[in-house]
Amino acid sequence: MTGASGGFGNLTVLELARRGHTVIATMRDIDGRNSQIRSELIEAAKAEGNPLQVLEIDVADDASVQSAIDSIIAQHGKIDVLVNNAGLMPIGVTEAYTIADVERLFAVNVFGAIRTDRAVLPHMRAAGSGLLIQVTSLMGRFVMPFFGIYSASKFALEALAEAYRYELTSFGVDSVIVEPGPFPSNLISSSPEPSDAGVLATYGEVAAIPGHIKASADQSHDPALPPRPQLVADAIAKLVEATERRPLRTVVMPEGLDYGVQQINDAVAPIQNGVLTAMGMEHLI
Repeated sequence: MTGASGGFGNLTVLELARRGHTVIATMRDIDGRNSQIRSELIEAAKAEGNPLQVLEIDVADDASVQSAIDSIIAQHGKIDVLVNNAGLMPIGVTEAYTIADVERLFAVNVFGAIRTDRAVLPHMRAAGSGLLIQVTSLMGRFVMPFFGIYSASKFALEALAEAYRYELTSFGVDSVIVEPGPFPSNLISSSPEPSDAGVLATYGEVAAIPGHIKASADQSHDPALPPRPQLVADAIAKLVEATERRPLRTVVMPEGLDYGVQQINDAVAPIQNGVLTAMGMEHLI
């Protein structure tokens, strides 16, 4: 599990450990700013009688990813499941994000997933089994203003995961997508700001809207229906433990409102399957 320092990642590694799985939680800077989180995770799992290991991974760094995966293989001999959860969520005027800004985002949200996928896939293919879980977002299927760069990264991750689904099936390796809804998250408070102040100045009052979105994010949930990010951990655990064909996409919502994403998924699937069938690839569906 990448991105286990908080949010969905933190909850998921604890849930999987609770269910008796051998879990490797990964995050950056485990001896520095995340050292307390590391200790808390290990102690929380231990309190329930479950071992949990924490390793350093910076998904934006090739050597860091390869070193961690090599260490896991050396210790355990295999990796059955990879959950790509690490990510950033920029909220801002799309034009004001510079190329460097976008490259930094994609280094984590997209290239980070590709790095970890490429590191584990040779071992999974050799074993004839494995599961890739990409944690994307509802905004990997629709677009909202001021989330354009974030959506672009999640759209890219959705395409990657779906291509893996078809290409890896003959090796016994599955690839699936989890699409969480707007649960409260530290992603919003740590949202990277756009760097081009000159562009922002030309947007006038519009440039202030992303700030209002961030300020109101934690107040957007109905108090009568408290958000339950544990639902995402439960959904991931269910996919890990599935014995039958897993769905390609799993929508997870805190309040039963999916903004039409399930409808989008249901509408697109027969079209996608029709394309594959027309190309003589129906066996990949």
